[in-house]
Amino acid sequence: MTAAPDVVPLPEDPLTEVVAAVLGDGSHVVIDLLDVGRHQDGPPVDAVRAGDDLLPRLAHENALDQALLLARTVLRPGGLFVAAVPELDKLGRLRPTAPPPKVSGRGPERQVTVQLWDWAADGESYALEVVRLVRGAETWEVANTVSTRHRVLSPDQVAAALADAGFGAVQRLSPAECGHPLPVWVAVA
Repeated sequence: MTAAPDVVPLPEDPLTEVVAAVLGDGSHVVIDLLDVGRHQDGPPVDAVRAGDDLLPRLAHENALDQALLLARTVLRPGGLFVAAVPELDKLGRLRPTAPPPKVSGRGPERQVTVQLWDWAADGESYALEVVRLVRGAETWEVANTVSTRHRVLSPDQVAAALADAGFGAVQRLSPAECGHPLPVWVAVA
């Protein structure tokens, strides 16, 4: 299957590696969940992926069900939906303020990404600020910041949302099984 002109191949990451492991060798058209709206009139795709915090953000915006239904419509029969979803449902009572910083690159290319969490009183949602630092000429500089709000999703809620959108064979892969730092959900169209 050939990619539509507006579909850009995504860089290799654990989510697209899961797609390759399930669908087998070959070229697969993989689009991001945020791009499904632009791809509705295109040919069916092999997989739709959703990065780390996308499903909780869409859930907070009350847009998760619609996004999953759209994803289901752009997938070919047997196509995959893959999503990394943090499991913070047990942390709502503890209300941690941040996970450890993420460091990538080496030398002058080194970057540090820091997340800051501000929990709602009920522990069901949290504000997320992501700050990315890069090496400047003499010190660290803020490259960019992003602020969003997320709903905490339990594994049962993720499984139910995928089933309600018409996906089958819903599976949760642990980080050890998929190579991603978060659990990855795989569902078949």
